[in-house]
Amino acid sequence: MAASFVTLFQWRLNSLLLQENEILLGVKDQIESLISQLDSVGSFTGDVGRILGRESCHGSWASELRGMLRQAEGFVDDFIIRAYGQTKKDRKDSIAEFGKELQNINSRVSEILNRRPRVENPPMLEEIQLFLRSNFVYDEEKETDLVSCMLNYIHLPYDLKLSLLFCRVFLGRYGGSKDGVVRVLVAAGLVQEKPGELMEDKAHENIDKLISLRMIEEVKNDWNHFKVPNPYFGLSLGVIKAEEFFISSAESTIISPMARHVSFHDADNTIPNTNSFLHSLFVSAKNGLSEASSDCLRNVLHNAKLLRVLDLKNTQLKSLPDEVGKLVHLRYLGVTHSKLNELPESISNLRNLQTLDISWSGYEFELSNGVLNLAQLRHLKMFQPMNDNEVRVPQGISRLRNLQTLEGIYAGSGIAKELGVMTQLRSLEVRCVSDDHADELYFSDMKLSMLRKLSLTVERERRRGSYKYENSFFPCLESFSPPPLLQTLELKGRLIEMPLWLGSMENLTKLYMCYSHLSENPTTILQFLPNLKDLVMWHAYRGKRMEKEFFRAGGFPNLEYLEIASHVLVEWTEMEEGALP
Repeated sequence: MAASFVTLFQWRLNSLLLQENEILLGVKDQIESLISQLDSVGSFTGDVGRILGRESCHGSWASELRGMLRQAEGFVDDFIIRAYGQTKKDRKDSIAEFGKELQNINSRVSEILNRRPRVENPPMLEEIQLFLRSNFVYDEEKETDLVSCMLNYIHLPYDLKLSLLFCRVFLGRYGGSKDGVVRVLVAAGLVQEKPGELMEDKAHENIDKLISLRMIEEVKNDWNHFKVPNPYFGLSLGVIKAEEFFISSAESTIISPMARHVSFHDADNTIPNTNSFLHSLFVSAKNGLSEASSDCLRNVLHNAKLLRVLDLKNTQLKSLPDEVGKLVHLRYLGVTHSKLNELPESISNLRNLQTLDISWSGYEFELSNGVLNLAQLRHLKMFQPMNDNEVRVPQGISRLRNLQTLEGIYAGSGIAKELGVMTQLRSLEVRCVSDDHADELYFSDMKLSMLRKLSLTVERERRRGSYKYENSFFPCLESFSPPPLLQTLELKGRLIEMPLWLGSMENLTKLYMCYSHLSENPTTILQFLPNLKDLVMWHAYRGKRMEKEFFRAGGFPNLEYLEIASHVLVEWTEMEEGALP
């Protein structure tokens, strides 16, 4: 994957110039010269030849370029680590040394590119068929479709190829959220950073392109859930096997020194040692990790100092090793379905961390003040499987000025007021909403002009040792006015009546109403929303019959998905002709 490796290295250099401009000012010209030189590799399609097993005259120079850039990338990352721990004088000496090394890299790249053949033959049908037959059971009827899909993959731009492979690794067989993939793509450096642009928007755009090409699809009956469908699921696994850049395995294996992104799914007992150049590590345990595996993880993190993405699913870990705090390049830390009740104090050292996902943590999880030092944090996702599933965040959370996602929080104790100054938020999920802070919360939410998604869950009434929604009313919701750009709204809790402001939400595309227990017809207001596509009503209406007026002719002009659940509904009469698209 030489060409893709080149593209990522260019993006890495561009990103460094934006983020570390002060440190790199003295070597800016050398870096820009190297980026310019590598532009000429953009038209190189040797990656395809490598995947198809083609031996050609360009193989040696491509392998040499890849190996040389791998060393160069390690040198750049080591320099950044050293620079932040040095005095001003030592840093000046390091920058001078770094400049000389960049000149050397420029010269070596120029020499290698001069040996590059100017013309490469396009992939032959026979080569593609041979690749397919080595990865799939031969089926003459299906092979034509597989060849077509393989050609679609071959002609994808590099960033979309890498996005598809990452989706295959991150989403796995059962799929996952689109937003989750976006956060991983950004953290792994698979999205080019440009001044004035949000990388998340570009990542969303790439995913949408793959969806339009039917290389990713939405999972039916599962809101915001996506997966890589067949035959692309199998094809991408075949490509991963042919490459050393990605490794996806259910078994312990020796990791190639070329591997940058490694996934262990259904892990049992051990996590094998990885190379020191690793950028992404995904571990999905079958039934939690053993104590021996936890020790293995400590060794892996000690060696993988360049790690940018660490995603641990269903590990049931009780603690994270302190070595996590030494991963200064780490941008994504996901520890979901664990038994964590706290994060190590060293977490505050992660100055580049963009995403912290600790959903489904331990029963007594608390977020310490150390999180307030994570100045680059963009996404904070939490969920605690106790009480109302809320997590209490420390006062001062509004200091995190780059935060776009804040999910699973309790807004009492002054946090509701702080939310009002976090105008960069795009997704907000608040749990355990109660009388003591509801007014302040609604007032703050109305100030969040960039907000696209809002989820509110009322504080549940506790009866006989369990938490119930039946008598848990939203306080003062009629006083709320939604931000103008809101596209997704989730309301979980009982409503006295349908809020009139719902009818004015022209940008709303998804609405989830749960345990509203309304006695009035909720669709009277909802059917006139011009852009509503997904509507889920779980125990939102407590009537026994749904008459024609629930779905009038011309109502819900763009609705694509409708789900209604009720314990009391016994009859739904016919709809008016022309109702629903």
